[in-house]
Amino acid sequence: MNQERISAGAGILLLASVRGLVSEALEIGPALDAFAPEVVGLGVSPEELKALVEYFVLPEGEPLVPLTTNEVNEVRGLSRFGEVQVPNPTNVETLRWGRARQIPVAPLDPSEERSAELFSEHIGYVELVRRTVRERRLSRSPPAPSSADVFAVQWDRTVGKGRGSRRLAAARDAYLAQEVARLTRGRGRVAVVVERERFDGVRSLLRGPRRQPPP
Repeated sequence: MNQERISAGAGILLLASVRGLVSEALEIGPALDAFAPEVVGLGVSPEELKALVEYFVLPEGEPLVPLTTNEVNEVRGLSRFGEVQVPNPTNVETLRWGRARQIPVAPLDPSEERSAELFSEHIGYVELVRRTVRERRLSRSPPAPSSADVFAVQWDRTVGKGRGSRRLAAARDAYLAQEVARLTRGRGRVAVVVERERFDGVRSLLRGPRRQPPP
């Protein structure tokens, strides 16, 4: 799991794990315990956070999770590095950690409605077709790097290498950075948990000139 401490008014611990890999999810609790944040920001939408709590944190049993073809292929490729679970077990463990310690966990990504608007703003028909083609190519010939970390980065870069996809990813990360600025206001220690492929972009934004949260 990637992690870095950043000073941005408050002390921020940025954590990033490979999506789905159980071995990395097991590291999130000890990392958060060591940092002792006042609040945790999680790179998911408000709707996704609510669903994770209702269906995976509170119940004793876990429901079946339908996967897209691209998600199935990603899981198959990642499984060479260890046990894989869906939804992302790091997100589930983060929420369980917060609930057990009465530490709030806040969503950092746009709502589903805003995410749909961002998608339509940045992903045109041509880019959508190209993304589909790239996903199909990955299913036939997935990357075979030496580590799960490199696998996650290569997979994301291959699917999202189009200009519109890059702009969409940048817009999501910029929104997240603004939400982090909101969380740090009046607090000393804030943890931020994202998926591995977002680590570099989010780190760059949090290191840069501090963004003032909207009033």
